[in-house]
Amino acid sequence: MSMDRMSMGRVSQGRPDGGAASALGLGVSALGASADRADVVVVGAGIVGLSAALAAVDAGAEVIVVDRSAEAQGASIRNFGHLAATPQAGLAGRLAIRSSEIWQRLEQDAGIWLRRSGTHVVARHDDELRVLTDFAEARAGAGASEDVRLFDAAEFLQQVPIRPDDVVGGAWLPRDLQVNPRQATAAITAYLQRRGVEFRLRTAVTGLRTGFVETSRGLIAAGLTVVAVNHDIDQLLPDVAERAKVRRCALDMLRVRAELPRPLPAPVLTGWSLLRYAGFASSTAIPALRERLHHDHPGLASLDVNLMATQLPDGSIILGDTHSRGEAVSPFQPEHAFDELLRAGRDLFGSRLDVLERWQGVYASAPEELLIDEPTPGVRVVAATTGIGMTTGPALGELAVAQHLGPTFSPAQPALVRTTSAHRQKGLS
Repeated sequence: MSMDRMSMGRVSQGRPDGGAASALGLGVSALGASADRADVVVVGAGIVGLSAALAAVDAGAEVIVVDRSAEAQGASIRNFGHLAATPQAGLAGRLAIRSSEIWQRLEQDAGIWLRRSGTHVVARHDDELRVLTDFAEARAGAGASEDVRLFDAAEFLQQVPIRPDDVVGGAWLPRDLQVNPRQATAAITAYLQRRGVEFRLRTAVTGLRTGFVETSRGLIAAGLTVVAVNHDIDQLLPDVAERAKVRRCALDMLRVRAELPRPLPAPVLTGWSLLRYAGFASSTAIPALRERLHHDHPGLASLDVNLMATQLPDGSIILGDTHSRGEAVSPFQPEHAFDELLRAGRDLFGSRLDVLERWQGVYASAPEELLIDEPTPGVRVVAATTGIGMTTGPALGELAVAQHLGPTFSPAQPALVRTTSAHRQKGLS
């Protein structure tokens, strides 16, 4: 059976008036007599695209997901699985909180592996502890003192099995979560198939216009098209990519075995991580921290590293990562990057590390944290553009369809939904 004719049984809620399209005001019935049809067509089967499909099918829409690959291969499976809601700020922070709710729902509905672990942040210098203290005070001032718990060195080392040398304290961010990215994407896909979402895999999208998606397997009439293709937005909608200044960011990452006295209780961030999250940026200690880290560790600084680790259910540890940006990124990974990561990992854990896998992650990078655009009526483009796709993706996908599904659709409203002008990305703060 050809993929473009394969049906998983679409949801129409049994409406006598033409199904979900009429009820939601999407007007699919008027879009074309010869084309296949769906209320919502999602381009891209990563976490943002899957989440848009979930929100649409929850609203009773008929949904088709189109992806050029046979299975998920992009950023949604090549990451740490760290859902770091607490260190986000602004719209990203609000999306992260909503995404945490969706992830916990998917634990029950889709059977994903999820850990309510929080995040541990180690401080190995006084300037790192100062940033964490400032962050805790800021969260307390915002009425969220429970978001951050500070530890002295002894308390932190009781929690986290890392090398004790130089540890001066740390913090625990209890609200954060962790998933296994390789398992989660597959489980959500299977769940959506059971819900009636149709997947057209190994299918390229060759063109978009209001009401229609052109694919390598034929035309689809769409009430709404959601484009969630991460860094490949420049391949499909280059004008959007150029306006938002989207480039690619390549990451060197490792999966290792470590001889630890006990498992990691949560993802572990380091001083390098404090330089990357918007929630820490207001600390007056950040400039001195950046200067010291770059002076003391020029090799890691040259790789734009975020030294962090998460432990998977099988006990292996994802360690990373480096960052290299450009309109195109080289597929050739220099060994010195892995040497630097392994050296830093051994220093962090005080343990021998045996490499199980190496890979290159690639995600969209832009000056703004999020890309939300409507280049033409009925076509919504969304992407996380600072490497926070797993953290914000479920709510970002929901946001992409919310404005088009009418007043009966409310999970993200009104706090998250703002109107964006066509042809322009806005911060939506």
